[in-house]
Amino acid sequence: MFGEPQNEHAWLNRFIGTWDYEHECSVPDQPPEKLKGRQTFTSLGGFWILGDGTGAMPGGGEARMLLTIGFDPARGRYVGTWVGSMMPNLWVYDGTLDEAGCTLTLQADGPSFSGDGTTATYQDIVEWKNDDLYEFRSQVRQPDGAWHVFMRADYRRVK
Repeated sequence: MFGEPQNEHAWLNRFIGTWDYEHECSVPDQPPEKLKGRQTFTSLGGFWILGDGTGAMPGGGEARMLLTIGFDPARGRYVGTWVGSMMPNLWVYDGTLDEAGCTLTLQADGPSFSGDGTTATYQDIVEWKNDDLYEFRSQVRQPDGAWHVFMRADYRRVK
């Protein structure tokens, strides 16, 4: 049950710090919007990173988001959760890191954009460009199996 952080946990430490982001979000039947925000990551026991973010919402207002990411050694998978002040859903992540150690793909099922009560499969993808810059993309699997990117953001380290 208890243990020591593994290399996969240590990899997550690159998130620790404060980041400003600018993202472009496209929702059905509306033009894309460019929005800004800030997210601060801390470590919890060396096993988890906790991301506390705030940012502008499409159409106005501000949102708050909480993110957890860790690594489950028994499953050999990255795991985590995401919640936001704009919705009642708990997103539960299951993910992998590419062989180069640059791209973390976190997958979750959640409500579809259709609003008809169906679910869809989503991916949040973090692609590190360097130690002070990463790209974050959110995409949803379409009925034909293709992925549609609906949000893209650049995160720049502040401190």
